[in-house]
Amino acid sequence: MASIESKIQQSLQWLHLNRPDVFNSFNREMALLLQQHLDEAENNPSVRAIVITGNGKAFCAGQDLKEVTTPELNPGFRKILEEHYNPIIQRIRSIEKPIVAAVNGVAAGAGANIALACDVVMASETASFIQAFSKIGLIPDSGGTFFLPRLIGFQKASALMMMGDKVTAAEAEKLGMVYQVFPVQDFMEEVQKVATTLAQMPTKALGMTKRLLNHSMENTLKDQLHMEGQLQIEAAQTADYAEGVAAFVEKRKPNFKGK
Repeated sequence: MASIESKIQQSLQWLHLNRPDVFNSFNREMALLLQQHLDEAENNPSVRAIVITGNGKAFCAGQDLKEVTTPELNPGFRKILEEHYNPIIQRIRSIEKPIVAAVNGVAAGAGANIALACDVVMASETASFIQAFSKIGLIPDSGGTFFLPRLIGFQKASALMMMGDKVTAAEAEKLGMVYQVFPVQDFMEEVQKVATTLAQMPTKALGMTKRLLNHSMENTLKDQLHMEGQLQIEAAQTADYAEGVAAFVEKRKPNFKGK
């Protein structure tokens, strides 16, 4: 059984974390396979949006502690960070296509931070987010100390990371950690709607928007305005811009091609 299930449907690449018996916690095989599928999605021009979700009750419980406590299996923390989680986060942020995290259940540790690194985070009402690291004497990784303070503020992020509190889906929505929360029975249908909408939008413009957001974390206002100007000129040269303007003038729905 593959630890990641991948399928392409209508310009969407669905990536299902598939170790439900251990709440989709990461071992080396799953971490490397997720990177491989993300690379495939990035390089496939027919894929215009990506959805990451979990099979079973959990989204992802983070690192499989059995792997790190079994000497013959343990890759060591340097490899786990440099070859597993850091490359996953870097891919999520560098792929210039929208990536949706469909958080169907608990997202703990690295699992929570992988979700928060995505472009759009949707949550089932049964989902929860836990910065579980302090519970076992570790520090937040997978970009958690970068993204969470920017999403919810320094003080709240600090407290959640130190206390290791569970954040419910409803609380996460109020804090600004997730885009929308839906009842369990409607969740995947709503994820499909949002992801399909993103896949039908001007992909190059969304990718440029993502690039700008990445640089906004470090740029001065002057630098950001300059970069906006450069990318706006580039966006105005795309076929999707021409289609968007034509559709507006003709009072019809645009048919974007991601070009």
